[in-house]
Formats: sequence, structure tokens, C-alpha cells
Amino acid sequence: MNTKPIGDNSESLSPFNESACLYVDEIRDADNEASVLTPDDFRKHGYAIIDWIATYRETLEERPVLQATTPGTIRASLPSSPPSRQEPIEDILADFESTIVPGLLHWQHPSFFGFFPSNVELSSVLGDLLSTGLGVIGISWESGPALTELEETCMDWLRQMLGLSPAWRGVIQDSASSGTLVAIVCARERHAGRNLAAEPGQASKPAMFYTSTLAHSSVTKAAAVAGFRRDQIRIVPTRANGALDTDILRTMIEDDIASGASPAVLVATAGATATTAMDNFCELADIAEAWGMWLHVDAAMAGAAMILPECRPAWEGIERTDSIVFNPHKWLGAATDCSAMYVRDTDHLVRVMGTNPSYLRTSTDGAVTQFRDWGVPLGRRFRALKLWFLIRTQGVDGLARRLRRDIDHAHRFAQIVRTTPDWRVVGDVPLQTVCVRHEPHGLRGKALDAHTRAWVAALNASGKAYLTAALVDGAWLVRVSIGALMTEWPHIERLWQDMQKYAEQTSG
Repeated sequence: MNTKPIGDNSESLSPFNESACLYVDEIRDADNEASVLTPDDFRKHGYAIIDWIATYRETLEERPVLQATTPGTIRASLPSSPPSRQEPIEDILADFESTIVPGLLHWQHPSFFGFFPSNVELSSVLGDLLSTGLGVIGISWESGPALTELEETCMDWLRQMLGLSPAWRGVIQDSASSGTLVAIVCARERHAGRNLAAEPGQASKPAMFYTSTLAHSSVTKAAAVAGFRRDQIRIVPTRANGALDTDILRTMIEDDIASGASPAVLVATAGATATTAMDNFCELADIAEAWGMWLHVDAAMAGAAMILPECRPAWEGIERTDSIVFNPHKWLGAATDCSAMYVRDTDHLVRVMGTNPSYLRTSTDGAVTQFRDWGVPLGRRFRALKLWFLIRTQGVDGLARRLRRDIDHAHRFAQIVRTTPDWRVVGDVPLQTVCVRHEPHGLRGKALDAHTRAWVAALNASGKAYLTAALVDGAWLVRVSIGALMTEWPHIERLWQDMQKYAEQTSG
């Protein structure tokens, strides 16, 4: 216990002790110098990491798509407390290789057929690396003029690639979930403004939200975040082809109006997550216009297909919608996160999302695009670089050629499944996803569902490939999502052999 009187610092490292102060400063300087990665160190380790990534891609097919692990194993192998002293980069990279990599699902693997393609073309990685290395933050045009203007350019390139008219302007969001949330907030505010203008002095009617049973879960989540209560969200059944049933929708809207509510938002799906089914945008636009609803389109994965002119008839009527989101960081090949949001009424978007604090005001206000007013975050990364690198290195023709390859593979695979006893293709194959079910004689209902989930789990556990199952119309099916950058026909042939093997083993 220290018994010295307060103020007696003769033996302490007090700021009043000159020699001690110099010693402490030396320690601090040494620590600071050691803890900062110098450009030379960065160059050395950066080259090593680039080499590792290149080798990883070259040898990825030799790895299991998923290595078996149990919950908590990875965390148990990591220290429970942070290191008090700096550690060599070499040690961190060694731990990355031995502990982190074995616990990954390899989305870029040529035998990855799960969820959706989440391609990361290596040229896009270079753009993303530059973005991170620059450390530029786009809180205003002035904080990074090139950041803003390259994003404007790339989004207009993408608009042209999708066949959209110049009426649309785009912004890069972090995800389709965020873009959908922004669209729903804009829809809510436009509806509220119309109600106030039409019915001054009267209590506002509950605003109603509509989407289909095949809509992505992020759609209803965004509606809830935007303030729609559960009883204000209507989930509309689909037709046999997976499109939202507009006859049922009309009935729902009429019933809601009769109950004193007011239709406000309609979210359509271009490429449902489970089946890639498409809604009928002409029919939905008629309904949205008739009742003054905002019509938003979630085209997260399937939007990429619209760079193919032959696919655009599937979203006829798109020009009559109010907003669209699609993710270049899925099938197209941009590194995550890079989600494209397009709107027609940018003035309304900025009115709803805009902010103009004094510390961000400049002489260019009103003459430039301020992307902070186009979404939720104030700051933004230089995401356009990864898209710029991707489009320039691949060209529109190169991107289109790869997407056509995947669609052709899906149709070829579907035909093989259709001609195989006990196997069935469930629904249509509009794009690159084939929904299948193995239906052995005598298996129905819950027993068939259990069989479906069992053989998929067995195949995934083998590490030979990766598939995902989904519940559609009350029954489980298996989604074969074709579209990884390195997936070629031999990989699909091997997948088919393994599917039959594990399905037969499980049914026996």
C-alpha cells in the first residue's frame, strides 16, 4: 500500500519529473512507431496477400466447398482477450490460414450452387483495394469530387446496360435491403403528403403495404423498420408461375379501402429468391397507378440478366415503376457491397433523405449531386471503383457472354433432370436457377420433405458441392443456383452425379 502523502511524486513517473517524462515519451514514440504499418511493410505484406488470393483462386477447386465444423469451434480457438502488445503480420496471416480459412463456406468455388451467385471478379477486388487504401469518405461532393462523379458515371453506364431510359438516376447502396428500405420510406412520405393534401383536418388513414409470398424477407423487414405495423402489411399469394396474383391483390386493396385504410406501397419481385419467378410489372403498374401507390421492384439477383436484351421482355412495364434495386455484387461480379438503386423522382428522394448541416455546406451546393441525400448513411465508401474496374476489364460483351453461359447451363441441366426417373424440375427455369425434387415412389408430404432436406445436408457435408433448400408452396425443394465465375459444365455434371448418389443413399 502506498503511504506517501499526496503530492510526493519523487519516485513516480509524474509529469512534473522531467527525466521520467522524457522516458515515457520515448516509450510512447517507440510504441507508436512500432504499431504503425509503414508503406514498406504494407508493400511487403500486401504483395504476400495478393499472392495468397491469386493462389487461393487457382487452387480453390482442390478445397472442399464447406469443411465440417461445429458451432463455437472457431471462436474457442481464438484468444478471449485482445493482445496487449503488437503482433507480427506474419503471425496473423498464419492464424488466418490455419483458423479462419477452414471455417469458411467458399462462395467462389466452382461447385458452389447455393443461395445465389455472389461473384467477386478479381478486377473488382483491385478496385475495392484502391477504395480501401485511399480511405476517401464521400460525405459531400467536395469531400471527394471524383468519388461522386465516377459513381454518377458508373450508375449511368449500368442504366444503359439494363436498357432503362434516361428518366432514371442511380446511386450505390450497401445492399438491396438498404435500397428497399429507402424506397419504402420515400413511398410512405409521398403517401402521407398526398393524404394531408387531399384530406386537411381529417385523421390519416392507415397506410397499407403489399408484396407477394415469394418476396425476399428483407422486403417485409424494411416495411417494419419504416413503421408499417404487422396489420398494415399484406402478403399476396402467387399464381402457378410464381407471379403475384393481381386478382387477389385488387380484392385485398378494395377490402382494405372499405375498412378505412389507404393503399400506399407495392413491392414487386423480379427474380424471386427461391425460384427466380417474375411478377407482371404491367399489371402491377396498372394497379399502382389506379390507387396512387409507389411501385418498387426488388431485382437483387435477377436484375443482372437485364443486360441481355433477350431477357428484358420479362420485366416489360419496368419504366412505369418508381424505384428499382439490383445487386451488381451478385451475379454480375462486383465485390460486395455494391447495390444499385434507381429512382425516377430524385427530387422527392432528396426531400425525404436530405440533410444539410452547416459544417457540410459549400459553394457548390445545388450545382452537384450530394449522395449523402440519397440514402441513410452520411458517409460512403468509394464503391464505384470496383464497378468501374469490373465493367472496363470485362466489357458489356464479356459480362453478357458469361451470363448467357450460366443460363444455357441451367436449361441444359433442367432437361437432364426432367428425363430422369424419380426426379422433377419444379416450376419454370427463367434464368440460372433450377428448382428440383427427388421423389422416390411412395414418399409424400412430410416424409418427402424430410428426405429432401436429408440428402441436401448429406451432400453439403461431403464438401463436394453446396446447395440450398427452400420451402415453396408448402413443400421443400432444392435450388441449384448456377452462376459462380469458375463454374463450367463438367462441374455441373459432377454435381448431378453427387445429387443422385446422396438422394439414393438417403432414400434407402
